[in-house]
Amino acid sequence: MIGVYVVKTRDWSEFEDYVARTMEECHIVGAAVAVAGPKDVIYAKGFGVKDLETKEPVDPETIFGCASVSKSFTALAVTQLADKGLLTVDDPVTEHIPEFRLKGARDMEAVKVRHILSHTTGLPPMARRQEITDLDEHVRYIAEADYELLGEPGEYFSYCNDTFLLSGLILQRKSGQIYRRYMTYRILDPAGMNRSTYNLEELEKMGNLSTPYIYDRKEGKHKKQPWPVLGTYEVGGGVRSCVLDLMKYGQIYLNGGVAPTGERIASAEGIRRMYTSPMYQSGRKTCYHFGLQVTPDYADTGFTLVEHGGSQPGVSSNFGFVPEKGITVAVLTNVTGVPAGAIWLAAVNVALGLPIDTKRSVEVDRGASPSELERFTGLYRCDEGGQAELFMDGDRLIVRREGLEFEAKASDERTVFYEDMGQQQVFRFYFDRPGEKQADPAGKPWAVLAGSRMLRRATGATG
Repeated sequence: MIGVYVVKTRDWSEFEDYVARTMEECHIVGAAVAVAGPKDVIYAKGFGVKDLETKEPVDPETIFGCASVSKSFTALAVTQLADKGLLTVDDPVTEHIPEFRLKGARDMEAVKVRHILSHTTGLPPMARRQEITDLDEHVRYIAEADYELLGEPGEYFSYCNDTFLLSGLILQRKSGQIYRRYMTYRILDPAGMNRSTYNLEELEKMGNLSTPYIYDRKEGKHKKQPWPVLGTYEVGGGVRSCVLDLMKYGQIYLNGGVAPTGERIASAEGIRRMYTSPMYQSGRKTCYHFGLQVTPDYADTGFTLVEHGGSQPGVSSNFGFVPEKGITVAVLTNVTGVPAGAIWLAAVNVALGLPIDTKRSVEVDRGASPSELERFTGLYRCDEGGQAELFMDGDRLIVRREGLEFEAKASDERTVFYEDMGQQQVFRFYFDRPGEKQADPAGKPWAVLAGSRMLRRATGATG
């Protein structure tokens, strides 16, 4: 059984200096970090404060939102159903939700359970409807909304919370329990995650809560946020937890499906399938699987990074593990849009004995000419609200996002990157579609994968 508190096996002073520097530069109010080995928590610490007014310090039991770190919880629950023979990931979604429709889809039976778990259904990011609280109603929203599919199932990776949450409806129909109750009784409780919940009403009773914030970079100040009421989106983002509970959760993956309590949560085969099944490339060296992102052979070490990040109003998070070394790491913060993933990777590097600044991959400027850079220009957006404008300022390519501007460089003929908060932000452009020689007669991209979301080039945008 995993231990409760800290057994220091390495010198974490460099890491703590890095966290302090990152928090100051990125305006992070509070953060918590935990690292566990195969048997014990080897490092756990709170940084900063839970609330700017009370100045109460964060500790490893402080509860934060987890946001999309929650997606692997749902994928794990689907794995439980597969273990019981109630479904397979290759089943058509319509086998379990007969009324499911994607507007413009040629063959609904081609949309499999694996596609909703991996954001590869072809549905682009949709306008968020958090007022919907009934999963059946969300199926109707997907069927009736106005959108154009990106492509065939499995053709493109693009985050889509609205199809991912269908996995929660499958859980409800197969188990006879509402989603939240199933997740609590079948995963949180058996794993001993006693400071974790989907229920906002339970938070005050648990105590030791972080206060959510956004940092307005234009005004230069923090703004307090309410804990988000997610509606049906809780399927992909509803876990509220602390880093010590996430260490218990990580043990399920590292112990072949067995929780620290000794209870079997899922089969070893099902656990492996969640992060080894062939899936769509989502980055230079990363792929997206079932609610988890995977970087094989990290930094030529032979080790695998399995992780997921998250973002909500007042949340930036990252959780994951290194299966070959039995290491679990979690980072939770209470500010939107800050580099929790960078802090997570720095902790992984220390635990692996690597230089703290080792990266998953690094984009390098190839020295593109102004005419080459001009190809990328245009306004790109999605219905969820994401938007990026790329334009030339003299010989420079500029990216404008959320009112901020950054100079971008090209690392190859379809990829540009820029620096923000000390991290590379990567845009991967799509010029052609399968079966088409050129999607745009002017040679412009029809879409860009900006982070994890596909943004279409706005009609009539000339750059």
